[in-house]
Amino acid sequence: MSNLSNLKGFVSCALDCTRFRLVRDEADTENEDLAFKPEMAHQIFGESESIFGYRDLRVDVMASAGALDLFFDISYSKKVDELHAEGLKADDVEKALAAIVEDGCYYTSLDEFKRVLASKSDSFQPFGTKVDEFRYPAVGAGKGGESSQAEQRTFEVYVSSATDAEYMKFHSRLEMFSFWFIDGFSRVEIDPFWMFFTVYERYEADNNNEAAIEPRYATVGYLAAYKYYSYPNKVRPRISQILILPPFQKLGIATRLIEHTTYEYFSKLDNVADITFEEPIEAIQHIRSVIDARRCKMLPAFTKDKLLAGFSKEMLEQARKHHLINAKQCRVVYEILRLGASDLDNEEQYRAYRIEVKKRLNMNYSKHRRDLARAKKRGVDVTAALCGLPSVAERIESLNAEYKEVEEIYGLVLQKLLLTTP
Repeated sequence: MSNLSNLKGFVSCALDCTRFRLVRDEADTENEDLAFKPEMAHQIFGESESIFGYRDLRVDVMASAGALDLFFDISYSKKVDELHAEGLKADDVEKALAAIVEDGCYYTSLDEFKRVLASKSDSFQPFGTKVDEFRYPAVGAGKGGESSQAEQRTFEVYVSSATDAEYMKFHSRLEMFSFWFIDGFSRVEIDPFWMFFTVYERYEADNNNEAAIEPRYATVGYLAAYKYYSYPNKVRPRISQILILPPFQKLGIATRLIEHTTYEYFSKLDNVADITFEEPIEAIQHIRSVIDARRCKMLPAFTKDKLLAGFSKEMLEQARKHHLINAKQCRVVYEILRLGASDLDNEEQYRAYRIEVKKRLNMNYSKHRRDLARAKKRGVDVTAALCGLPSVAERIESLNAEYKEVEEIYGLVLQKLLLTTP
């Protein structure tokens, strides 16, 4: 028993001992300031996100900034002795890492990785067709409404298809990061209906020669969209995955992809019904809601009088026609804008708004009760199902809590609208 208690020192938190670096040249391999940690590790090391069998474990993952060639370095001061651990074996860390590299191609020799880095860094080029270019900070975003060229960073977006074999090899290495930063992530299948909007930063390296400044590219992240069929002759692109690597976050890149790049791309196609999102995380839904609310606010169907009159078919039609917004998201936008249009000090107006939102929140519960009532009339025993439902009092309490949370979220969107609307 005492031996097992001593093994606690051989348990490491994967989130604490794992570090990533995106390296542009050999000097970056030694630059500790470039290191960043994962957001999650349960998809690699299990729900506990722990690694057993090592003391002072350190897992370093380096990727060349452009092509994303991978280097794994696993170091520790001591490894558990199986003879004194009652048969317990140390976790195979390299095997766990290799499992999320689809083509199995990675390096464990730093010298070899440096040679590959040197040979590819100046020749790597983006895959696919260029569809967007933007700068950060944007022109006029600096002090006094100006931002110098030296301060600006340039980003380019290229669209690729899953039918591009070379791109998919590259994308499999980019997906390696998704396991650490997208919860519930799974690799996409090779399917011609998948599209990828990949972002790269274009930068310059002078190679110690002022006369030969060559542009280079660093991979930033991607947005994956699947073109679903929409009856009778259209497609409905669904945004499935968005990953912006941590060194490039908080630069407005995800917002740019949602608000401009994909919207501009799909709006030019005649066969697109609308654009949907697959269970977006809270941060992405917030970005989406701000963008869509700002757009719909300018439509004739979303005037204050019409918002206070209630949700309408006119809103659905205009949101879809002008901004490719689907029905579910249009309803969310309506509720956000109606909250902004309502006088919360006017009890009648505020009460009408709360009832409107709560009706939507309660739809599934009410439908389930109606379905059970119909089944009971047909002679079906629904006693067990009814027992599983919350009481009316319990449902009212939970509904009030749901509404409060929704109003808080909508309030944050409205605050952002005030800050971003000219």
